Amino acid sequence: MAKLLSCVLGPRLYKIYRERDSERAPSGVPETPTSVTTPPSSSWDTYYQPRALEKHADSILALASVFWSISYYSSPFAFFYLYRKGYLSLSKVVPFSHYAGTLLLLLAGVACLRGIGRWTNPQYRQFITILEATHRNHSAENKRQLANYNFDFKSWPVDFHWEEPSSRKESRGGPSRQGVALLRPEPLHRGTADTLLNRVKKLPCQITSYLVAHTLGRRMLYPGSVYLLQKALMPMLLQGQARLVEECNGRRAKLLACDGNEIDTMFVDRRGTAEPQGQKLVICCEGNAGFYEVGCISTPLEAGYSVLGWNHPGFAGSTGVPFPQNEANAMDVVVQFAIHRLGFQPQDIIIYAWSIGGFTATWAAMSYPDISAVILDASFDDLVPLALKVMPDSWRGLVTRTVRQHLNLNNAEQLCRYQGPVLLIRRTKDEIITTALRLKLLQYRYPRVMAEEGLRVVRQWLEASSQLEEASIYSRWEVEEDWCLSVLRSYQAEHGPDFPWSVGEDMSADGRRQLALFLAQKYLHNFEATHCTPLPAPNFQMPWHL
Repeated sequence: MAKLLSCVLGPRLYKIYRERDSERAPSGVPETPTSVTTPPSSSWDTYYQPRALEKHADSILALASVFWSISYYSSPFAFFYLYRKGYLSLSKVVPFSHYAGTLLLLLAGVACLRGIGRWTNPQYRQFITILEATHRNHSAENKRQLANYNFDFKSWPVDFHWEEPSSRKESRGGPSRQGVALLRPEPLHRGTADTLLNRVKKLPCQITSYLVAHTLGRRMLYPGSVYLLQKALMPMLLQGQARLVEECNGRRAKLLACDGNEIDTMFVDRRGTAEPQGQKLVICCEGNAGFYEVGCISTPLEAGYSVLGWNHPGFAGSTGVPFPQNEANAMDVVVQFAIHRLGFQPQDIIIYAWSIGGFTATWAAMSYPDISAVILDASFDDLVPLALKVMPDSWRGLVTRTVRQHLNLNNAEQLCRYQGPVLLIRRTKDEIITTALRLKLLQYRYPRVMAEEGLRVVRQWLEASSQLEEASIYSRWEVEEDWCLSVLRSYQAEHGPDFPWSVGEDMSADGRRQLALFLAQKYLHNFEATHCTPLPAPNFQMPWHL
Protein backbone atom coordinates (compact mmCIF):
# COMPACT_ATOMS: atom_id res chain seq x y z
CA MET A 1 0.00 0.00 0.00
CA ALA A 2 2.86 2.38 0.84
CA LYS A 3 4.46 1.72 -2.53
CA LEU A 4 1.15 2.44 -4.29
CA LEU A 5 0.84 5.76 -2.42
CA SER A 6 4.40 6.64 -3.41
CA CYS A 7 3.51 5.99 -7.04
CA VAL A 8 0.41 8.21 -6.78
CA LEU A 9 2.32 11.11 -5.17
CA GLY A 10 5.64 10.56 -6.95
CA PRO A 11 7.17 12.82 -9.61
CA ARG A 12 6.74 12.43 -13.32
CA LEU A 13 9.48 10.31 -14.88
CA TYR A 14 10.67 11.52 -18.30
CA LYS A 15 13.65 9.44 -19.31
CA ILE A 16 16.00 6.66 -18.29
CA TYR A 17 19.52 7.34 -19.52
CA ARG A 18 21.61 4.75 -21.29
CA GLU A 19 23.42 2.31 -19.05
CA ARG A 20 27.08 3.18 -18.66
CA ASP A 21 30.09 2.25 -16.54
CA SER A 22 30.39 4.49 -13.49
CA GLU A 23 33.23 6.69 -12.40
CA ARG A 24 33.51 8.26 -9.00
CA ALA A 25 32.38 11.90 -8.95
CA PRO A 26 33.36 14.62 -6.46
CA SER A 27 31.67 14.22 -3.10
CA GLY A 28 28.12 15.52 -3.01
CA VAL A 29 27.71 15.74 -6.81
CA PRO A 30 25.49 13.20 -8.55
CA GLU A 31 27.74 10.76 -10.38
CA THR A 32 27.22 9.76 -13.96
CA PRO A 33 29.15 7.06 -15.78
CA THR A 34 31.90 8.00 -18.15
CA SER A 35 31.92 5.42 -20.90
CA VAL A 36 28.85 4.63 -22.93
CA THR A 37 28.09 0.98 -23.50
CA THR A 38 25.45 -0.42 -25.79
CA PRO A 39 22.64 -1.86 -23.65
CA PRO A 40 21.63 -5.45 -24.36
CA SER A 41 18.42 -6.03 -26.22
CA SER A 42 16.64 -6.97 -22.98
CA SER A 43 17.50 -3.70 -21.24
CA TRP A 44 15.10 -0.79 -21.03
CA ASP A 45 14.74 1.73 -23.78
CA THR A 46 16.46 5.10 -23.26
CA TYR A 47 13.07 6.78 -22.85
CA TYR A 48 10.72 5.83 -20.06
CA GLN A 49 7.81 3.81 -21.45
CA PRO A 50 4.62 4.51 -19.43
CA ARG A 51 1.77 2.04 -19.50
CA ALA A 52 -1.48 3.04 -21.23
CA LEU A 53 -3.26 4.01 -18.00
CA GLU A 54 -0.44 6.28 -16.84
CA LYS A 55 0.04 7.73 -20.32
CA HIS A 56 -3.60 8.75 -20.80
CA ALA A 57 -3.91 10.05 -17.22
CA ASP A 58 -0.75 12.13 -17.71
CA SER A 59 -2.23 13.63 -20.88
CA ILE A 60 -5.42 14.64 -19.07
CA LEU A 61 -3.52 16.20 -16.15
CA ALA A 62 -1.14 18.01 -18.52
CA LEU A 63 -4.10 19.43 -20.45
CA ALA A 64 -5.71 20.57 -17.20
CA SER A 65 -2.43 22.22 -16.19
CA VAL A 66 -2.29 24.14 -19.47
CA PHE A 67 -5.90 25.30 -19.09
CA TRP A 68 -5.18 26.39 -15.54
CA SER A 69 -2.17 28.39 -16.71
CA ILE A 70 -4.21 30.07 -19.46
CA SER A 71 -6.95 30.86 -16.93
CA TYR A 72 -4.39 32.31 -14.53
CA TYR A 73 -2.93 34.71 -17.09
CA SER A 74 -6.33 35.72 -18.45
CA SER A 75 -8.07 35.95 -15.05
CA PRO A 76 -8.06 39.79 -14.84
CA PHE A 77 -9.80 40.07 -18.21
CA ALA A 78 -12.20 37.22 -17.37
CA PHE A 79 -13.05 38.79 -14.01
CA PHE A 80 -13.79 42.12 -15.67
CA TYR A 81 -15.98 40.43 -18.33
CA LEU A 82 -17.94 38.41 -15.76
CA TYR A 83 -18.45 41.50 -13.63
CA ARG A 84 -19.81 43.47 -16.59
CA LYS A 85 -22.18 40.63 -17.46
CA GLY A 86 -23.39 40.30 -13.87
CA TYR A 87 -22.14 36.74 -13.40
CA LEU A 88 -20.41 37.45 -10.07
CA SER A 89 -23.58 37.48 -7.99
CA LEU A 90 -23.85 34.98 -5.12
CA SER A 91 -26.61 33.00 -6.84
CA LYS A 92 -24.35 32.26 -9.78
CA VAL A 93 -21.03 31.86 -7.96
CA VAL A 94 -22.32 29.03 -5.67
CA PRO A 95 -23.22 26.64 -8.56
CA PHE A 96 -19.90 27.45 -10.22
CA SER A 97 -17.99 26.52 -7.06
CA HIS A 98 -19.90 23.22 -7.00
CA TYR A 99 -18.80 22.46 -10.57
CA ALA A 100 -15.22 23.44 -9.72
CA GLY A 101 -15.21 21.08 -6.73
CA THR A 102 -16.51 18.26 -8.87
CA LEU A 103 -13.80 18.91 -11.45
CA LEU A 104 -11.12 18.82 -8.75
CA LEU A 105 -12.43 15.47 -7.51
CA LEU A 106 -12.32 14.11 -11.05
CA LEU A 107 -8.73 15.26 -11.47
CA ALA A 108 -7.83 13.66 -8.14
CA GLY A 109 -9.35 10.42 -9.44
CA VAL A 110 -7.30 10.70 -12.63
CA ALA A 111 -4.16 11.19 -10.50
CA CYS A 112 -5.00 8.00 -8.57
CA LEU A 113 -5.45 6.09 -11.84
CA ARG A 114 -2.05 7.40 -12.96
CA GLY A 115 -0.56 6.11 -9.72
CA ILE A 116 -2.03 2.66 -10.34
CA GLY A 117 -0.55 2.70 -13.84
CA ARG A 118 2.84 3.57 -12.38
CA TRP A 119 2.57 0.86 -9.73
CA THR A 120 2.07 -1.78 -12.42
CA ASN A 121 5.20 -0.60 -14.26
CA PRO A 122 8.48 -2.16 -12.96
CA GLN A 123 10.49 0.72 -14.40
CA TYR A 124 8.68 3.29 -12.28
CA ARG A 125 8.66 1.08 -9.17
CA GLN A 126 12.43 0.71 -9.35
CA PHE A 127 12.83 4.46 -9.88
CA ILE A 128 10.65 5.38 -6.88
CA THR A 129 12.59 2.91 -4.73
CA ILE A 130 15.90 4.58 -5.65
CA LEU A 131 14.41 8.07 -5.13
CA GLU A 132 13.12 7.23 -1.64
CA ALA A 133 16.43 5.60 -0.71
CA THR A 134 18.33 8.70 -1.84
CA HIS A 135 16.13 10.99 0.25
CA ARG A 136 16.78 8.77 3.29
CA ASN A 137 20.51 8.41 2.65
CA HIS A 138 22.47 10.87 0.46
CA SER A 139 25.22 8.36 -0.26
CA ALA A 140 27.33 8.61 -3.41
CA GLU A 141 26.01 5.27 -4.65
CA ASN A 142 22.36 6.30 -4.25
CA LYS A 143 22.99 9.58 -6.06
CA ARG A 144 24.84 7.76 -8.83
CA GLN A 145 21.83 5.52 -9.41
CA LEU A 146 19.38 8.43 -9.21
CA ALA A 147 21.39 10.37 -11.81
CA ASN A 148 20.41 7.72 -14.37
CA TYR A 149 16.86 9.12 -14.34
CA ASN A 150 15.39 12.39 -15.59
CA PHE A 151 12.27 13.31 -13.63
CA ASP A 152 10.41 16.29 -12.19
CA PHE A 153 13.22 18.27 -10.58
CA LYS A 154 11.11 19.30 -7.55
CA SER A 155 11.73 15.82 -6.15
CA TRP A 156 15.51 15.89 -6.70
CA PRO A 157 17.38 16.04 -3.34
CA VAL A 158 19.45 19.14 -2.54
CA ASP A 159 23.15 18.63 -3.33
CA PHE A 160 24.60 21.91 -2.03
CA HIS A 161 23.34 24.37 0.58
CA TRP A 162 24.33 28.03 0.77
CA GLU A 163 24.90 27.72 4.53
CA GLU A 164 27.30 24.78 4.38
CA PRO A 165 30.19 25.64 6.74
CA SER A 166 32.83 24.66 4.21
CA SER A 167 31.43 27.17 1.75
CA ARG A 168 31.37 30.15 4.11
CA LYS A 169 34.37 29.81 6.39
CA GLU A 170 36.58 31.93 4.12
CA SER A 171 33.93 34.35 2.87
CA ARG A 172 33.57 37.89 4.17
CA GLY A 173 30.30 37.51 6.01
CA GLY A 174 28.36 35.84 3.20
CA PRO A 175 24.73 36.50 2.36
CA SER A 176 21.90 36.67 4.85
CA ARG A 177 18.46 35.20 4.34
CA GLN A 178 17.45 38.58 2.89
CA GLY A 179 19.91 38.01 0.06
CA VAL A 180 23.33 39.06 -1.16
CA ALA A 181 24.35 42.71 -1.49
CA LEU A 182 23.28 44.65 -4.59
CA LEU A 183 24.18 48.12 -5.81
CA ARG A 184 21.13 50.22 -5.01
CA PRO A 185 20.03 52.99 -7.39
CA GLU A 186 20.14 56.58 -6.24
CA PRO A 187 16.78 58.19 -5.32
CA LEU A 188 14.98 59.69 -8.31
CA HIS A 189 14.51 63.00 -6.51
CA ARG A 190 17.58 63.67 -4.43
CA GLY A 191 17.38 66.44 -1.89
CA THR A 192 13.61 66.07 -1.31
CA ALA A 193 12.72 65.75 2.36
CA ASP A 194 11.45 62.24 3.14
CA THR A 195 8.47 63.39 5.16
CA LEU A 196 5.27 61.48 5.84
CA LEU A 197 3.40 63.70 3.39
CA ASN A 198 5.89 62.96 0.60
CA ARG A 199 5.65 59.23 1.31
CA VAL A 200 1.85 59.38 1.04
CA LYS A 201 2.13 61.30 -2.24
CA LYS A 202 4.50 58.72 -3.70
CA LEU A 203 2.48 55.72 -2.50
CA PRO A 204 0.17 55.41 -5.59
CA CYS A 205 3.19 55.52 -7.92
CA GLN A 206 5.00 52.92 -5.85
CA ILE A 207 1.98 50.61 -5.82
CA THR A 208 1.58 50.97 -9.58
CA SER A 209 5.29 50.25 -10.16
CA TYR A 210 5.10 47.17 -7.94
CA LEU A 211 2.07 45.82 -9.76
CA VAL A 212 3.60 46.45 -13.21
CA ALA A 213 6.91 44.82 -12.22
CA HIS A 214 5.31 41.73 -10.69
CA THR A 215 2.81 41.12 -13.49
CA LEU A 216 3.59 42.29 -17.01
CA GLY A 217 7.11 43.65 -16.44
CA ARG A 218 8.78 40.53 -15.09
CA ARG A 219 7.24 38.31 -17.77
CA MET A 220 8.26 40.68 -20.56
CA LEU A 221 11.80 40.84 -19.21
CA TYR A 222 12.12 37.07 -18.60
CA PRO A 223 9.71 35.31 -20.98
CA GLY A 224 11.47 32.02 -20.21
CA SER A 225 9.79 32.01 -16.80
CA VAL A 226 6.31 31.75 -18.36
CA TYR A 227 4.91 28.26 -17.83
CA LEU A 228 3.28 27.97 -21.26
CA LEU A 229 6.59 28.69 -23.03
CA GLN A 230 8.39 26.13 -20.88
CA LYS A 231 5.68 23.59 -21.66
CA ALA A 232 6.14 24.18 -25.40
CA LEU A 233 9.93 23.85 -25.09
CA MET A 234 9.85 20.77 -22.84
CA PRO A 235 10.71 18.18 -25.57
CA MET A 236 13.67 20.31 -26.67
CA LEU A 237 14.86 20.77 -23.06
CA LEU A 238 14.67 17.03 -22.38
CA GLN A 239 16.62 16.29 -25.53
CA GLY A 240 19.28 18.88 -24.65
CA GLN A 241 19.63 17.53 -21.14
CA ALA A 242 19.99 13.97 -22.44
CA ARG A 243 22.77 15.13 -24.77
CA LEU A 244 24.65 16.78 -21.91
CA VAL A 245 24.34 13.72 -19.67
CA GLU A 246 24.86 10.91 -22.19
CA GLU A 247 27.34 12.49 -24.62
CA CYS A 248 29.16 15.03 -22.44
CA ASN A 249 29.05 13.15 -19.12
CA GLY A 250 27.17 16.01 -17.47
CA ARG A 251 26.29 15.86 -13.78
CA ARG A 252 23.10 17.52 -12.60
CA ALA A 253 22.83 19.07 -9.14
CA LYS A 254 20.32 21.06 -7.11
CA LEU A 255 21.63 24.07 -5.18
CA LEU A 256 19.69 25.78 -2.39
CA ALA A 257 20.16 29.58 -2.47
CA CYS A 258 19.87 31.85 0.57
CA ASP A 259 16.34 32.95 -0.41
CA GLY A 260 15.10 29.35 -0.47
CA ASN A 261 15.06 29.01 -4.26
CA GLU A 262 16.33 25.74 -5.70
CA ILE A 263 18.72 26.22 -8.63
CA ASP A 264 19.04 23.61 -11.36
CA THR A 265 22.64 23.17 -12.56
CA MET A 266 24.61 21.00 -14.97
CA PHE A 267 28.36 20.42 -14.66
CA VAL A 268 30.61 18.98 -17.38
CA ASP A 269 34.11 18.14 -16.09
CA ARG A 270 36.96 18.23 -18.61
CA ARG A 271 39.83 18.22 -16.09
CA GLY A 272 40.70 14.62 -16.91
CA THR A 273 41.04 15.20 -20.65
CA ALA A 274 44.06 16.10 -22.76
CA GLU A 275 42.60 19.56 -23.44
CA PRO A 276 44.61 22.15 -21.42
CA GLN A 277 41.60 24.49 -21.27
CA GLY A 278 39.70 21.76 -19.43
CA GLN A 279 41.40 22.93 -16.23
CA LYS A 280 39.40 26.16 -16.52
CA LEU A 281 35.72 26.32 -15.55
CA VAL A 282 33.31 28.47 -17.56
CA ILE A 283 30.15 29.44 -15.65
CA CYS A 284 27.45 30.25 -18.22
CA CYS A 285 24.71 32.83 -17.62
CA GLU A 286 21.85 32.41 -20.09
CA GLY A 287 19.57 34.96 -21.77
CA ASN A 288 16.01 35.93 -20.87
CA ALA A 289 14.53 32.92 -22.69
CA GLY A 290 17.61 30.69 -22.49
CA PHE A 291 18.08 27.42 -20.63
CA TYR A 292 21.35 25.58 -20.02
CA GLU A 293 19.91 22.58 -21.88
CA VAL A 294 19.90 24.49 -25.19
CA GLY A 295 21.71 27.76 -24.48
CA CYS A 296 25.13 29.35 -24.70
CA ILE A 297 26.68 26.48 -22.71
CA SER A 298 27.39 24.74 -26.05
CA THR A 299 30.03 27.34 -27.05
CA PRO A 300 32.59 26.72 -24.26
CA LEU A 301 31.79 23.00 -24.40
CA GLU A 302 32.84 22.84 -28.03
CA ALA A 303 35.94 24.86 -27.14
CA GLY A 304 37.02 22.17 -24.65
CA TYR A 305 36.44 23.92 -21.31
CA SER A 306 34.88 22.53 -18.15
CA VAL A 307 31.43 24.09 -17.96
CA LEU A 308 28.86 24.83 -15.27
CA GLY A 309 25.41 25.84 -16.55
CA TRP A 310 22.46 26.95 -14.44
CA ASN A 311 18.87 28.05 -15.00
CA HIS A 312 17.43 31.36 -13.82
CA PRO A 313 14.97 31.21 -10.90
CA GLY A 314 11.63 30.16 -12.34
CA PHE A 315 13.21 28.58 -15.44
CA ALA A 316 12.69 24.80 -15.98
CA GLY A 317 13.94 23.01 -12.83
CA SER A 318 14.81 26.17 -10.88
CA THR A 319 12.19 27.58 -8.50
CA GLY A 320 11.30 31.18 -7.68
CA VAL A 321 10.94 34.22 -9.93
CA PRO A 322 13.79 36.01 -11.78
CA PHE A 323 13.95 39.36 -10.02
CA PRO A 324 17.43 40.95 -9.65
CA GLN A 325 17.80 39.98 -5.98
CA ASN A 326 16.86 36.36 -6.68
CA GLU A 327 19.16 36.31 -9.70
CA ALA A 328 22.13 37.50 -7.63
CA ASN A 329 21.30 35.02 -4.84
CA ALA A 330 21.29 32.20 -7.40
CA MET A 331 24.60 33.31 -8.92
CA ASP A 332 26.19 33.46 -5.48
CA VAL A 333 25.36 29.85 -4.63
CA VAL A 334 26.48 28.73 -8.12
CA VAL A 335 29.92 30.34 -7.64
CA GLN A 336 30.20 28.91 -4.11
CA PHE A 337 29.31 25.48 -5.47
CA ALA A 338 32.01 25.77 -8.14
CA ILE A 339 34.67 26.76 -5.59
CA HIS A 340 33.85 24.65 -2.54
CA ARG A 341 32.25 21.55 -3.99
CA LEU A 342 33.66 21.21 -7.51
CA GLY A 343 37.13 22.29 -6.37
CA PHE A 344 37.93 25.15 -8.77
CA GLN A 345 39.99 28.11 -7.58
CA PRO A 346 38.55 31.56 -8.37
CA GLN A 347 41.60 32.17 -10.60
CA ASP A 348 40.45 29.22 -12.75
CA ILE A 349 36.86 30.44 -13.19
CA ILE A 350 35.63 32.37 -16.24
CA ILE A 351 32.18 33.97 -16.30
CA TYR A 352 30.51 33.87 -19.71
CA ALA A 353 27.15 35.54 -20.28
CA TRP A 354 24.81 36.12 -23.16
CA SER A 355 22.34 39.02 -23.33
CA ILE A 356 20.49 39.56 -20.04
CA GLY A 357 22.81 37.07 -18.36
CA GLY A 358 25.25 39.98 -18.21
CA PHE A 359 23.58 41.10 -14.96
CA THR A 360 24.50 38.00 -12.97
CA ALA A 361 27.90 37.83 -14.69
CA THR A 362 28.81 41.40 -13.74
CA TRP A 363 27.46 40.86 -10.22
CA ALA A 364 29.73 37.82 -9.83
CA ALA A 365 32.69 39.80 -11.20
CA MET A 366 32.02 42.61 -8.71
CA SER A 367 31.50 40.22 -5.77
CA TYR A 368 34.29 37.75 -6.57
CA PRO A 369 37.13 39.98 -7.85
CA ASP A 370 39.63 37.09 -8.04
CA ILE A 371 37.85 35.27 -10.87
CA SER A 372 39.95 34.83 -13.99
CA ALA A 373 37.94 36.72 -16.64
CA VAL A 374 34.53 37.94 -17.81
CA ILE A 375 33.14 37.50 -21.34
CA LEU A 376 29.90 39.34 -22.16
CA ASP A 377 28.19 38.50 -25.44
CA ALA A 378 25.47 40.83 -26.78
CA SER A 379 24.88 42.37 -23.39
CA PHE A 380 23.82 45.92 -22.44
CA ASP A 381 24.88 48.59 -19.96
CA ASP A 382 21.55 49.45 -18.31
CA LEU A 383 17.97 48.28 -18.70
CA VAL A 384 16.30 51.70 -18.55
CA PRO A 385 17.28 52.90 -22.09
CA LEU A 386 16.21 49.58 -23.61
CA ALA A 387 12.89 49.59 -21.76
CA LEU A 388 12.15 53.16 -22.86
CA LYS A 389 12.72 52.16 -26.49
CA VAL A 390 9.94 49.59 -26.52
CA MET A 391 7.38 51.41 -24.33
CA PRO A 392 5.24 54.47 -25.19
CA ASP A 393 6.90 57.81 -24.50
CA SER A 394 4.04 58.81 -22.22
CA TRP A 395 5.04 55.95 -19.89
CA ARG A 396 8.59 57.24 -19.44
CA GLY A 397 8.21 58.13 -15.76
CA LEU A 398 6.47 54.87 -14.85
CA VAL A 399 8.95 52.74 -16.81
CA THR A 400 11.98 54.45 -15.26
CA ARG A 401 10.58 54.18 -11.74
CA THR A 402 9.56 50.52 -12.18
CA VAL A 403 12.94 49.47 -13.56
CA ARG A 404 14.98 51.36 -10.97
CA GLN A 405 12.96 50.07 -8.03
CA HIS A 406 12.24 46.47 -9.05
CA LEU A 407 14.11 45.43 -12.22
CA ASN A 408 17.37 47.37 -11.98
CA LEU A 409 19.88 45.56 -14.23
CA ASN A 410 22.83 47.95 -13.89
CA ASN A 411 25.46 45.91 -15.73
CA ALA A 412 27.93 48.71 -16.48
CA GLU A 413 27.98 49.97 -12.89
CA GLN A 414 28.77 46.47 -11.62
CA LEU A 415 31.33 45.70 -14.33
CA CYS A 416 33.32 48.86 -13.58
CA ARG A 417 33.96 47.49 -10.07
CA TYR A 418 35.83 44.50 -11.51
CA GLN A 419 39.56 44.89 -12.10
CA GLY A 420 40.23 41.76 -14.15
CA PRO A 421 40.28 40.97 -17.90
CA VAL A 422 37.06 41.65 -19.81
CA LEU A 423 35.99 40.81 -23.37
CA LEU A 424 32.86 42.43 -24.82
CA ILE A 425 31.37 40.74 -27.89
CA ARG A 426 29.16 42.93 -30.08
CA ARG A 427 26.72 41.50 -32.63
CA THR A 428 27.00 43.81 -35.63
CA LYS A 429 23.51 42.91 -36.92
CA ASP A 430 21.89 43.31 -33.52
CA GLU A 431 19.32 46.12 -33.52
CA ILE A 432 18.54 45.85 -29.79
CA ILE A 433 21.82 46.08 -27.94
CA THR A 434 23.65 49.42 -27.72
CA THR A 435 27.38 50.10 -27.58
CA ALA A 436 27.12 52.03 -24.31
CA LEU A 437 28.54 49.19 -22.19
CA ARG A 438 31.76 49.19 -24.24
CA LEU A 439 32.22 52.93 -23.97
CA LYS A 440 31.43 53.08 -20.25
CA LEU A 441 34.00 50.40 -19.43
CA LEU A 442 36.74 52.10 -21.45
CA GLN A 443 35.84 55.52 -20.06
CA TYR A 444 36.02 54.21 -16.51
CA ARG A 445 39.30 52.34 -16.90
CA TYR A 446 41.09 54.90 -19.14
CA PRO A 447 39.38 58.28 -18.54
CA ARG A 448 42.28 60.37 -19.89
CA VAL A 449 42.62 58.31 -23.07
CA MET A 450 38.86 58.30 -23.64
CA ALA A 451 38.65 62.09 -23.56
CA GLU A 452 37.24 64.06 -26.50
CA GLU A 453 39.60 62.83 -29.24
CA GLY A 454 39.76 59.23 -28.06
CA LEU A 455 36.02 58.94 -27.48
CA ARG A 456 35.25 60.44 -30.87
CA VAL A 457 37.47 58.06 -32.82
CA VAL A 458 36.23 54.99 -30.89
CA ARG A 459 32.63 55.97 -31.61
CA GLN A 460 33.53 56.26 -35.28
CA TRP A 461 35.17 52.83 -35.16
CA LEU A 462 32.12 51.29 -33.45
CA GLU A 463 29.78 52.79 -36.05
CA ALA A 464 31.67 51.18 -38.94
CA SER A 465 29.36 49.14 -41.13
CA SER A 466 31.87 46.39 -41.99
CA GLN A 467 35.17 44.86 -40.94
CA LEU A 468 36.79 46.54 -43.94
CA GLU A 469 35.67 49.96 -42.73
CA GLU A 470 36.89 49.16 -39.20
CA ALA A 471 40.33 48.24 -40.57
CA SER A 472 40.34 51.42 -42.66
CA ILE A 473 39.69 53.60 -39.60
CA TYR A 474 42.33 51.70 -37.62
CA SER A 475 44.97 52.13 -40.32
CA ARG A 476 44.03 55.77 -41.02
CA TRP A 477 45.33 56.79 -37.60
CA GLU A 478 48.44 54.61 -38.05
CA VAL A 479 48.11 52.84 -34.72
CA GLU A 480 51.53 51.66 -33.56
CA GLU A 481 50.70 48.65 -31.41
CA ASP A 482 54.23 48.20 -30.04
CA TRP A 483 54.24 51.82 -28.86
CA CYS A 484 50.79 51.42 -27.25
CA LEU A 485 51.90 48.29 -25.42
CA SER A 486 55.08 49.94 -24.15
CA VAL A 487 53.10 52.94 -22.85
CA LEU A 488 50.63 50.73 -21.00
CA ARG A 489 53.31 48.46 -19.55
CA SER A 490 55.35 51.42 -18.36
CA TYR A 491 52.33 52.91 -16.63
CA GLN A 492 51.42 49.59 -15.02
CA ALA A 493 54.96 49.05 -13.76
CA GLU A 494 55.01 52.52 -12.20
CA HIS A 495 51.47 52.88 -10.83
CA GLY A 496 50.18 49.31 -10.43
CA PRO A 497 47.32 47.46 -12.12
CA ASP A 498 44.30 48.97 -10.34
CA PHE A 499 41.84 50.96 -12.45
CA PRO A 500 41.10 53.73 -13.27
CA TRP A 501 44.38 54.69 -14.93
CA SER A 502 45.53 58.24 -15.62
CA VAL A 503 47.58 57.15 -18.64
CA GLY A 504 47.27 59.62 -21.52
CA GLU A 505 47.25 62.64 -19.23
CA ASP A 506 50.25 64.29 -20.84
CA MET A 507 49.80 62.75 -24.28
CA SER A 508 49.15 64.45 -27.58
CA ALA A 509 45.72 64.21 -29.22
CA ASP A 510 47.14 61.89 -31.88
CA GLY A 511 48.63 59.62 -29.21
CA ARG A 512 45.30 59.42 -27.37
CA ARG A 513 43.54 58.49 -30.59
CA GLN A 514 46.00 55.69 -31.26
CA LEU A 515 45.80 54.37 -27.71
CA ALA A 516 41.99 54.59 -27.66
CA LEU A 517 41.67 52.58 -30.87
CA PHE A 518 44.22 50.05 -29.64
CA LEU A 519 42.33 49.51 -26.38
CA ALA A 520 38.97 49.36 -28.14
CA GLN A 521 40.21 46.62 -30.44
CA LYS A 522 41.61 44.65 -27.47
CA TYR A 523 38.47 44.93 -25.32
CA LEU A 524 35.83 44.67 -28.04
CA HIS A 525 35.26 41.83 -30.47
CA ASN A 526 32.78 42.27 -33.33
CA PHE A 527 30.83 39.21 -34.45
CA GLU A 528 28.86 39.60 -37.67
CA ALA A 529 25.56 38.03 -36.64
CA THR A 530 22.13 38.73 -35.17
CA HIS A 531 21.31 38.70 -31.48
CA CYS A 532 20.19 35.06 -31.23
CA THR A 533 22.84 33.40 -33.41
CA PRO A 534 24.92 30.95 -31.32
CA LEU A 535 28.51 32.06 -30.87
CA PRO A 536 30.88 29.65 -32.72
CA ALA A 537 33.57 28.03 -30.59
CA PRO A 538 36.47 29.72 -32.52
CA ASN A 539 35.01 33.10 -31.48
CA PHE A 540 35.14 32.13 -27.80
CA GLN A 541 38.46 33.74 -26.89
CA MET A 542 39.98 34.70 -23.57
CA PRO A 543 40.12 38.46 -22.87
CA TRP A 544 43.29 40.43 -23.51
CA HIS A 545 45.43 41.55 -20.58
CA LEU A 546 48.91 42.98 -20.20
